[in-house]
Amino acid sequence: MKRGLLITFEGIDGSGKTTQLRRLESFLAAKGFAVTVAQEPGGTRVGREIRWLLLDAANEDLRSVPELLLYFASRAQNIEEVIEPALREGRIVVADRFTDATVAYQGYGRELGIEAVRKVESVACQGVQPDLTLLLDIDIETGVGRALDRNADQTDDESRMEQESRAFYERVAQGYAALLAAEPERIKKIDGRSSIDEVTGAIETEVESFLAKLSKEDPA
Repeated sequence: MKRGLLITFEGIDGSGKTTQLRRLESFLAAKGFAVTVAQEPGGTRVGREIRWLLLDAANEDLRSVPELLLYFASRAQNIEEVIEPALREGRIVVADRFTDATVAYQGYGRELGIEAVRKVESVACQGVQPDLTLLLDIDIETGVGRALDRNADQTDDESRMEQESRAFYERVAQGYAALLAAEPERIKKIDGRSSIDEVTGAIETEVESFLAKLSKEDPA
């Protein structure tokens, strides 16, 4: 049995990742692929407990290094419990964020640096890396505004990150831009300012191209 694939969605808060992830899940399933969805942070019982600590607006005293470690703790649990077993079964795992988000948010946004992120990643992720990353590009005001509107409709206030300054989000955007420049073969930028259907179409085109390339490289 061939090892599966990990496809991740990235972008600032409110860029439409969750909507597009669900659409891609349906698209791949319709083509006959076995698909597993992995949420970050969260996705497991332990991960949901960690998610509350990370995103609850009341936890404004959470510092940068503990925040970094908590994100990786949730990810490590997700890898061991959900992602790695699915990959071993040959499934396509579609994840809402992965380590690229930590590079952008904690490495750049919190200014902890890439080296700190990579050191923890080496322990927490056990070599698991995305095969394809879809970066939804959207302006800060629109993205954060959408995220705040979404959180306003929820019982739990998960707006801790959205309360950050524009300067913070500018650094996050710089982080994503740096990742895109460093790994253009893996990371594909999608214009998140288009309509939902147009974004979906662009994503499906990228994924089909990626799968076709893999098929040519390994026709067996």
